[in-house]
Amino acid sequence: MQASNSSSEDQKFLVRRLLISDKSKGFIELLRQLTVCDSVSDNDFEDRFHEISSLGDYHVICVIEDESSGKIIATGSVFIENKFLRNCGKVGHIEDVVVDTNARGMQLGKKVIAFLTDHARSMGCYKVILDCSLENGAFYEKCGFKQKEIQMVKYFV
Repeated sequence: MQASNSSSEDQKFLVRRLLISDKSKGFIELLRQLTVCDSVSDNDFEDRFHEISSLGDYHVICVIEDESSGKIIATGSVFIENKFLRNCGKVGHIEDVVVDTNARGMQLGKKVIAFLTDHARSMGCYKVILDCSLENGAFYEKCGFKQKEIQMVKYFV
């Protein structure tokens, strides 16, 4: 009985690419649960959406929409970096992964990571990398990632 419930949950929470209409479904508010995200005007959202969309499969933002509420409850992105290393290989960079606080524990983060990782693999990437807090390390390990080296950052603002 649980398998059918899981199957219906899988169909209820599908991962798809970001749509321009997702701004009105709480996309920006969801990003605020991750980090600082100021208000974004409709025009600015549309401009950035088209800029990212113009990169095609080299920058993908995915979302999960709760069909019952019409709200975006999970998101993440991956962009593909072309390298000279590894025979002019490619690396996927996963960023901005967040699941709404009210939807955690439903395996949505794993679905987002699987979608982004599969996309990077399909683009021919030899690896996919991400930065995360120490508190989230165990989650990413469950998704098949392992800690390697350290992250450094220098903010300009």
